[in-house]
Amino acid sequence: MDLFSRSWTALRTAVAELSDEDFAQPSGCTGWLVRDLVCHLVIDAQDVLITLVTPAEGEPTCDAVTYWTVAETPPTGDDPLDALIVRLAAAYQEPWLLKFRLDDVGSAAGRAAELADPHLRVGTRDAVLTAGDYLSAYVLEWTLHHLDLIAHLPDAAQPPAEGLARSREMLEQIAGSAFPASFSDKDALLVGTGRRAPTDAENAELGALAAKLPLVIG
Repeated sequence: MDLFSRSWTALRTAVAELSDEDFAQPSGCTGWLVRDLVCHLVIDAQDVLITLVTPAEGEPTCDAVTYWTVAETPPTGDDPLDALIVRLAAAYQEPWLLKFRLDDVGSAAGRAAELADPHLRVGTRDAVLTAGDYLSAYVLEWTLHHLDLIAHLPDAAQPPAEGLARSREMLEQIAGSAFPASFSDKDALLVGTGRRAPTDAENAELGALAAKLPLVIG
């Protein structure tokens, strides 16, 4: 849960440090500009708040890793929900409004996470899991979206090293196989989720794992 807070704080700080011009740059999410991704983060923060106050009965049906599902095809940006994000982001018009909204809702989500009982069972996406596992799952979400945010912003701050390492571990568990030791945590995440194509040398090192990639998680 501490890693959730560190990863989330780092991501929100990175957004706060963006220039107005940065919001018009492409993000690492297909079909989304940076402003669209920031709007998505606002909705993510709302989801965290909703889930943490939605107690559930019964035994957990998933944990921090099995919470994620793997789609068969990469996103194209044409999905109706993805298109809705673009329209919502455009409605904010000024970047500072998006920054303000993320800071407002994001801070509340961060406080809710710090106050949450990690053993509390919560319900979301037709699943039951502990609040601790739910927040741990979101370390992967925050880390990947931090990489998406700065995909075309070379001077922006990188995600926390511990968040990258934990996210790599989770992705390896999802894949059922470890990435080569020569891959940095960042490269393992980018290549593993299809955010960039592997080089010929990397593809050779991946071996049998290459056939499983990309892992389109959601």
